[in-house]
Amino acid sequence: MTGAESNPAAILAAEAEAARTDRGAPGGPAGQAGPRGRRDSGPRARDTTAYLQYAAGKLGGALVSMFAVLVTSFFLFRLIPGDPVKQMTGGRRVSSEQLEAMRQEFGLDQPVWQQFTAYCGNVLTGDFGTSYQFHAPVMDKITEALPATLWLTGTAYVLYTLIGIWLGTRTAWRNGRLGDRFHTGLALTLYSVPSFWLGLLLIITFSVGMGPLPGLFPTGGMESGDESGFAYVVDVAHHMVLPVLTLVAVGYAQTLLVMRSSLLDEMGSDYLTTARAKGLRDDLVRRRHAVPNALLPTVTLMFVNLGTVVAGAILVETVFSWPGLGGLFYQALSVPDLPLVQGLFFVFATAVILMNTVADVIYPLLDPRVGR
Repeated sequence: MTGAESNPAAILAAEAEAARTDRGAPGGPAGQAGPRGRRDSGPRARDTTAYLQYAAGKLGGALVSMFAVLVTSFFLFRLIPGDPVKQMTGGRRVSSEQLEAMRQEFGLDQPVWQQFTAYCGNVLTGDFGTSYQFHAPVMDKITEALPATLWLTGTAYVLYTLIGIWLGTRTAWRNGRLGDRFHTGLALTLYSVPSFWLGLLLIITFSVGMGPLPGLFPTGGMESGDESGFAYVVDVAHHMVLPVLTLVAVGYAQTLLVMRSSLLDEMGSDYLTTARAKGLRDDLVRRRHAVPNALLPTVTLMFVNLGTVVAGAILVETVFSWPGLGGLFYQALSVPDLPLVQGLFFVFATAVILMNTVADVIYPLLDPRVGR
């Protein structure tokens, strides 16, 4: 036996050198991941695969939900009492032959299952049919009313999101103080108030006038009709004040409560104690550490609310006679204008479903614990 063979240190060194050589050799144990010689994908690739599977599941669920909405929108509104063909005559005397001809024109004389299959095929091409009430394509009416809704609900969305996040952060950080109790109580009250009732109350107070207080804002509509240029912009903004105030009052309350609750859950975390122990100012601890982590549930709420921007606010638009999608939906229900109601319902639900899906897909990027 040689000296190297009898020396344990030499034996261990030789084994380590052999193992290092095997790892570096092509096709060695570390150079392949299986019988086909593929390299190990590693944790990052596995995380990517898990995320893609998670996102694919969410997208598949969104498609199923949209199909369910398509089925619901077709059959649900056919339960509304009344004959849409007779409603289109406006109460005039019409012979039975004329009524039958109108039913044939709109395809209402066909069996329900044939109407449904034709409706599904048309929706895939973006054709929601022709409005009974306006005798125009449904998509044209939706496109025409969409800008007014986006102006109203989009403005309200930006305002109540910023106000809700800011006040929710302030009240949670000063938990238990007078400002916290006041804002939390006010938010709970406004969140419980029906939006149409609050809108009517604002109309009575600030449009009609009450006692010595004169009316300051229009009772409804989007414009006066006789303005142009910058005066038109001012006129539209004047008409927007009360409906935007109604939407902001309800929306900010929800955002404030969610943000406040999330931040309160984070305030007892160890990493905040560590940040304070390092000598960081309280303001920096809140802005750099607590708020970014507490924003995650609020981000989900923001995307959900973003879907309602397109869906509009049916009751608020109706109360203030706003010429948007909500007011159009109310007019269509009163006939009933089945193609227009179905098209609007599908657009509303699809906007909410898509925004929920976007929130679900983005959330794991913000919080890696989700979707793993």
